[in-house]
Amino acid sequence: MSTSDTALRDIALNSNAWPFVEARNLIKRLDKMGKPADEPVIFETGYGPSGLPHIGTFGEVARTTMVRQAFQILSDRPTRLIAFSDDMDGMRKVPDNVPNIKETEQYLGLPLTKVPDPFGSNLSFGSANNERLKAFLDQFGFDYEFYSATDCYSSGDFDETLLKVLERYDAVINVILPTLGEERRKTYSPFLPVCPKTGKVLQVPVVDRNVEAGTITYEDEDGSHVEVPVTGGHCKLQWKVDWAMRWTALGVDYEMAGKDLIDSVTLSSKITRILGGTPPEGFNYELFLDENGAKISKSKGNGLTIEEWLKYAAPESLSLYMFQSPRKAKRLYFDVIPKAVDEYVKFLDAFDGQDADKQLGNPVWHIHNGQPPAEDMPISFGLLLNLVGASHADSPAKLWQFISKYAPGATPENHPLLDRLVGFAIAYYQDFVAPTRQFRAPEGKEIQAMEELLAFLDGAAEDMAAQDIQNEIYALGKKYEFDPLRDWFKALYETLLGQSQGPRMGSFIALYGGANSKELIAQALKGELA
Repeated sequence: MSTSDTALRDIALNSNAWPFVEARNLIKRLDKMGKPADEPVIFETGYGPSGLPHIGTFGEVARTTMVRQAFQILSDRPTRLIAFSDDMDGMRKVPDNVPNIKETEQYLGLPLTKVPDPFGSNLSFGSANNERLKAFLDQFGFDYEFYSATDCYSSGDFDETLLKVLERYDAVINVILPTLGEERRKTYSPFLPVCPKTGKVLQVPVVDRNVEAGTITYEDEDGSHVEVPVTGGHCKLQWKVDWAMRWTALGVDYEMAGKDLIDSVTLSSKITRILGGTPPEGFNYELFLDENGAKISKSKGNGLTIEEWLKYAAPESLSLYMFQSPRKAKRLYFDVIPKAVDEYVKFLDAFDGQDADKQLGNPVWHIHNGQPPAEDMPISFGLLLNLVGASHADSPAKLWQFISKYAPGATPENHPLLDRLVGFAIAYYQDFVAPTRQFRAPEGKEIQAMEELLAFLDGAAEDMAAQDIQNEIYALGKKYEFDPLRDWFKALYETLLGQSQGPRMGSFIALYGGANSKELIAQALKGELA
């Protein structure tokens, strides 16, 4: 290890950034269990392809990757990240956000990898969703290994641990039974046989077990008894037992989960110990909420999709949203995007000037694995959105005409991030800002203040500094006794931009240009915008 690596490790040992806290906890676990130093440390994330991948799924991979990166600073142990898809689960409900719902309902009960894809792909519904997930993870450059439950069960990879579940059947169900209602207790079995006739994953009573033969016997719907192996993909486990079996079979060392699964983590950890394994280190994050404060659901499709975020913002902003306050419930909807973009830019701008300990706490260190790009950002995303509205720009080239005057020397080539934001701003403005704009005419002292602002701009140089313009706007607010002063700025937003919030007006006017800004103010004073 180089001197610089040693110094970085020393700093990371005291970092309060949550990925480093998690990494240190994981190291304690490994030391306690005596895991050999040359054995890979297994990080795992889980995905249920019963619905289209949403950002919550991405968030778990992104956050786990951040912990893995922090761990790699603190430890020389090799690591692996497994993205596991529970695609052998039986389809219980057709998601609301897929086509051909009625046609797909006939396949309820089949493993997700046996349900035809309602989107018309040649793949199954489970496989198609797996491909969507992998494509997105690849787009972000995640280093992971994809595991399919269907493949693991059918190939025999889980056979040894499945036989342990059968052998320790009573101890396993005694963990689960106290959590179930009286009626469910009578029929509960950790094994879900796959019907040899229909291929469906069955929830049926198990009437006999043969540990030596490695089989269970269940009572079929017609009352007959059917004996099947628990190995080779002939049975699927109920998910809490499945989780424990997977941790044991794969030797998982770290897996995080949503706050709603805390009790499930506790139960699965107990079962893992029964199977002879050691439960992984974990982290419970808060759930994402939709615009109405409801929990995001894959089946309802009431949250943002991965593709939707990327239509309106750079992927780095999404990673930032995942990094910040993981234990706090946050709304995950379209209106959070502009703030996330501008916060990412702010953290990126600050990084180079920070001491090493502060850099390790800066989100961009974790987003870019310690090597964030260096790029000057002369304009915020919020300001770009307002520029699109005022200029009616419908192409990046038109916006760059304003940007080049505001920041001489800036081009799409030497400001690639800004160039991406230009395209995102046009798309976001057209879809979310433009439909909600409501202009009003200035009134009362607002008219006098705006007339004086117009006169000031008449006498100002075209390239007047944004701060000088801002100072004049601030002085006019004081002169005309707006109380609170924010009412003056709100009046400018509502009359000039058609919204109740907006950018620093000095920066906006400097970017939009003196002549254009004067024309905009004149139109507002004449009532033409309203």
